[in-house]
Amino acid sequence: MNGVTPLHSIGELSARTGVPVRTIRFYSDTGLLPPTDRTPAGYRRYGDAAIGRLHLICALRELDVDLATVRRVLDGDLSVAEVAAAHADATALRIRALRLRHSMLRLVARRGSSTEETVLMHRLTRLTADERRRMVADFVAGLGAATPHSRSAVTALRTALPELPDEPSDAQLAAWVEIAELIADDGFRTRMAQAALPPADEDALPGVAPEAAAELIPFVRQTVAAARVAGVDAEGDDAVPVVDAVVERFAAVLGRHDGPDLREWMAGQFEAGHDPVVERYWRLVWTVNDWQVVPGHLPFQPWVVQALRRPRPAAHG
Repeated sequence: MNGVTPLHSIGELSARTGVPVRTIRFYSDTGLLPPTDRTPAGYRRYGDAAIGRLHLICALRELDVDLATVRRVLDGDLSVAEVAAAHADATALRIRALRLRHSMLRLVARRGSSTEETVLMHRLTRLTADERRRMVADFVAGLGAATPHSRSAVTALRTALPELPDEPSDAQLAAWVEIAELIADDGFRTRMAQAALPPADEDALPGVAPEAAAELIPFVRQTVAAARVAGVDAEGDDAVPVVDAVVERFAAVLGRHDGPDLREWMAGQFEAGHDPVVERYWRLVWTVNDWQVVPGHLPFQPWVVQALRRPRPAAHG
């Protein structure tokens, strides 16, 4: 054939590459795979270079590269490496979205969510990171404007905003959905506005001299934290000497007798200074942010109240 490279029909090109004739014709019609020549009857013919070009087109399309980008690669405006880098980033985003969707479906199944709750959860999980931040920041700003909280208290809220990661665990996603439901609830906003963030020690026991309260509250907090670290259950026998030490310190500082009246008064004081729903919010924030729960940072009041109201073992004489 005097060194002339033979040309291939669409059927021959299909047989050599495994690409359907219809697909080759489509790429040819769109200009991605122009024929090398045509027969007198108008049939398309392709040279060997078309085989490599067709393989590249198919590879890019299987990687979900759009036709316009494929054309730019073929024209030399973009390198394959540049396209691969861009699509790797896009694919990573889609993978994160699929993982989030997977976690949400598991959450819906686990909670047995209603139709309305499922729609709400879907909307909440589709918010962008900026939209989530704005949602929580608006909640905190509203509290700051509506309550006599000190400036430092509002600052504390703002420095502990929940930040849902790009690839949250099931627990983090569930916590974020619960936070979003809480901050959208008028009743919770009212409770958060009225609940004192950990008050100054001297303000934690109304009616008690500030200097006495400033001595007692740190002692209780440290004693309970140590008990928690040691794994002491507030309703277990091991809690008895712990709570007795707390009551003994209160009796000595306040000049009162250790008895049922003092213990019930202490339980009432600690119970009034603690809102379990507000505590729930902070625990959810810790979960979303994947912060380690430190016993010394947990509210001490629930543990003390449980221990104080636990029936005391009968004395044997």
